[in-house]
Amino acid sequence: MELKRVVVTGLGALTPVGNSVTETWENLVNGVSGAGPITHFDVSNFKTKFACEVKNFNPNEHLDRKEARKMDLYTQYAIVAAKQAIEDSAMDLETINKEKVGVICGVGIGGLNSLEGELMSYAVNKDLGPKFSPFLIPKMIADIASGHISIMYGFHGPNFTTVSACASSSNAIADAFNYIRLGKANVIVTAGAEAAICPVGVGGFNAMHALSTRNDDPTRASRPFSASRDGFVMAEGAGCLILEELEHAKARGAKIYAELVGAGLSADAHHLTASHPEGLGAKLVMKNALEDAGMQPEDIDYINVHGTSTPVGDVSEVKAIKEVFGEHAYKLNISSTKSMTGHLLGAAGVVEALACVLAVQNDIVPPTINHEEGDNDENIDYNLNFTFNKAQKREIRAALSNTFGFGGHNACVILKKYAE
Repeated sequence: MELKRVVVTGLGALTPVGNSVTETWENLVNGVSGAGPITHFDVSNFKTKFACEVKNFNPNEHLDRKEARKMDLYTQYAIVAAKQAIEDSAMDLETINKEKVGVICGVGIGGLNSLEGELMSYAVNKDLGPKFSPFLIPKMIADIASGHISIMYGFHGPNFTTVSACASSSNAIADAFNYIRLGKANVIVTAGAEAAICPVGVGGFNAMHALSTRNDDPTRASRPFSASRDGFVMAEGAGCLILEELEHAKARGAKIYAELVGAGLSADAHHLTASHPEGLGAKLVMKNALEDAGMQPEDIDYINVHGTSTPVGDVSEVKAIKEVFGEHAYKLNISSTKSMTGHLLGAAGVVEALACVLAVQNDIVPPTINHEEGDNDENIDYNLNFTFNKAQKREIRAALSNTFGFGGHNACVILKKYAE
């Protein structure tokens, strides 16, 4: 069976560095941090008092007020990013075969805000009996964003959500890629969303010592590959790619941003929350993605790394890159856009794949910000080009995006310039 080709025909973004694709990309290229004091709740007693929040978001500007009340914040974010991407794709919603249009979302945690709120209310009022919102369950479950999007547009194709922690939306891309190239769908709205900046989310990650506590300097806290890194910066938001079968896209005259050519998956099978110290799972997932794409390591020009700014994770990923790419590793540009967006958890994969699409299209590598002269980790090879602090123009034929999640879940996707 000959596999069909898959292209990207629409983009949507609602991130800590921009409420649109244009704003997000401009701030990534310019090295703007999305970090700041947490405004969602009182952080007086928390170790970490900052995060990368979405700014100036009013759901009522995008959704019917009554409908918005039935949704957790992560679902609202997902719908806004999906709406942007669908509009950008210029699909004719009156004539397109909706039985062949699907929705696949990647969500790591889901409606934690809604669950926390209802449980707190119950704890205070439990003597009055169990009084829960009838919308609690559909607000909190991780699959519901894809359901809302399909209902909103009447899309009847494959519809589900992937959950693999911080690899979730890269898994969504991989699944959408396979459904389309196998002929099971013509178009898949592929999104990632997360909104877990709440007491349980921040407190839980604090208890694991996973978050940075650089409270005196939030915008410089996410510093991947620097010796002074002390944990990731929690983020929220959503991204969306419209993935489409090439001939279907050409037939309707769609603009094509890039081609999705490979996806790889693997497991560390090592530890619940720590990556393998030698990067074994990371090596395997990149090799699998390259093999799936029919590409050699020398075909890749840019890697958007997982690069969370954690002491162990950054080192293991560098080891994996050096082993997979050999001498070509020193010709790559490497960068972590998490240095600016923070870590969007389950939404990270789609947002970072979107950054790769725009890097390929514009031949610009966004930087890894916050690295200081002399702030060097003896376990990291600084002869590699981490694109520190300033974007770099170069030809980017193909870009690879890594995402790794708690549980040892690894996912990697490869995007390249589209050519007939």
